Amino acid sequence: MDNENVKKKVMLSGIQPSGDLHLGNYLGAVKNWAELPEQFDCFYFMADLHTLTVRQDPKELRRRSTAQLAQYIACGLDPEKNTLFLQSHVHEHAELGWILNCYTMFGELSRMTQFKDKSARHTDNINGGLFTYPALMAADILLYQADFVPVGEDQKQHCELTRDIAIRFNNLYGETFKVPEPYIPKVGARIMSLSNPASKMSKSDPLGCVFLMDKPEELARKFKRAVTDSDTERCVRFDPENKPGVANLIQIYSSVTGRSFDEIEAEFDGKGYGVFKPAVGEAVIETLRPIREEAERMIADKAYLQQVYTDGAQKASFVARKTLRKVYKKIGLVEKPF
Repeated sequence: MDNENVKKKVMLSGIQPSGDLHLGNYLGAVKNWAELPEQFDCFYFMADLHTLTVRQDPKELRRRSTAQLAQYIACGLDPEKNTLFLQSHVHEHAELGWILNCYTMFGELSRMTQFKDKSARHTDNINGGLFTYPALMAADILLYQADFVPVGEDQKQHCELTRDIAIRFNNLYGETFKVPEPYIPKVGARIMSLSNPASKMSKSDPLGCVFLMDKPEELARKFKRAVTDSDTERCVRFDPENKPGVANLIQIYSSVTGRSFDEIEAEFDGKGYGVFKPAVGEAVIETLRPIREEAERMIADKAYLQQVYTDGAQKASFVARKTLRKVYKKIGLVEKPF
């Protein structure tokens, strides 16, 4: 059979526009996503509806939604090869989300660990959306008949719930939704905080977090202040247990230069942290420079970004509408006249 006629499996991922991407996001995941369209039909959306479970500054949310889209494109997600769009631009997400609310059990939602975590952090705003958003997440996935959903440890529970909802609906009404499988993506380097190498790099720790949009001088300053170790040896050696700070910097340097740990140890043998840390910073600066500059160019070109998310929403809507029409028919709703 001609490979070109074989339908690709569908991969889907929603990304909350909650802030700028950081080095951990890029080296750990996004860098590898650029290769996926060779194998999958990929849909990526900015999950702006999901952000509403927590109070947002409207102006900031609008800025982040398009700025983050620009950053993903700059990292290699080609709009010609991937379907990129804003969740709120495809109304089928909200429509199917409501329907699936009616096929999701209260007990299932109450067991979601993210609801418990977010409720504890936002005690003044424990709203209905925070409780039911896993049903919207299921709608996000099932609308596109996704075969695979990339999941991290914190999303496995939601993927399982989506599978349960799809199976329940299919058992009631016949084959309607494809039951998705979790996809364990090729994982890049596990990047830790520069200020606390015991914790993963996170935007909640701005001093230890390297953002893709940081200016070179800010990057240099962060690496200069990076935690190393309190030992007297002060040698550059990959020893995560005894020298976690240095090991993290070696991991970062290796990821952006392609050099092995042994080569890095030899390169900085006898040179100490005062030479090593600025060198890591400079390597990161040069790696991120083209990404930052391309993202800045796109953010300034509002017409280009608008064209990307308009084209993406139109393609996504075409696929989503077919699924929703099937669902309406199965559950007894009168077919839309338009």
